[in-house]
Amino acid sequence: MTQTTTRVLEPSDLGAALAILESEPVANAFVASRVQVAGLDPWRLGGEMWGWYADGRLRSLCYAGANLVPICAGPEAVRAFAERARRAGRRCSSIVGPAEPTALLWRLLEPGWGPAREVRANQPLMVTESPSADVTPDPLVRRIRKDETEVLMPACVAMFTEEVGISPLAGDGGLLYQARVAELIGAGRSFARIDDGKVVFKAEIGAATTQACQIQGVWVAPEHRGEGLSETGMAAVLRYALADVAPVVSLYVNDYNTPARKAYRRVGFRETGTFMSVLF
Repeated sequence: MTQTTTRVLEPSDLGAALAILESEPVANAFVASRVQVAGLDPWRLGGEMWGWYADGRLRSLCYAGANLVPICAGPEAVRAFAERARRAGRRCSSIVGPAEPTALLWRLLEPGWGPAREVRANQPLMVTESPSADVTPDPLVRRIRKDETEVLMPACVAMFTEEVGISPLAGDGGLLYQARVAELIGAGRSFARIDDGKVVFKAEIGAATTQACQIQGVWVAPEHRGEGLSETGMAAVLRYALADVAPVVSLYVNDYNTPARKAYRRVGFRETGTFMSVLF
């Protein structure tokens, strides 16, 4: 019989963990980017990395921090991660990952952790390796400078509140969120078009590895929606991402956001899979 076990990974497990993360570089970009920078030390990583072993070999991972993220996890691994999560109690604000393992993980955890504030069961994962020739990048979209943080912040707060349903300023007054925004600006991965001192379009490259990166936080000022800024703005960010960051660019979007999905397809993205998010 197959012998299985689950444990918290240690810094010495980094090579084996990276091998699993890099086996699916697009789906795992968010966690892989954190691990490549912080390693597996829980304090630096911002959470624990759980490993599921079968016959002594590391097969699957689960990141347990602000998000609970199953990684390359089949049903048996998901059940083991769910049991560990049940024992630990809910510490995360969301469960997110590829739809199939995330759905099973939530079914197992819902009796003890539910109800969720919202379940987004179908979030298409979109990918591109080259921009479309049909959309001209907005020449006014550029990298944000560190001295423009205060200009960008209201747009970031508006985007987060609109997307997640709660303000990122709640709880700690927004200290962690502001630190994350500043981190992305400092890394050169925050982009916007600013007209007359106001952000009209913005997006970030939220996760980046040498293999793939992930765009997030796409937002157009309400008074400018319907003007095509999401397409020309995204084309500009995509140009930066492919030239400076990684050969593959991804994002995931809510299935009900038909205008965004249409815009991303025009820019050159195609749907390759499905993510799922459970929000608490």
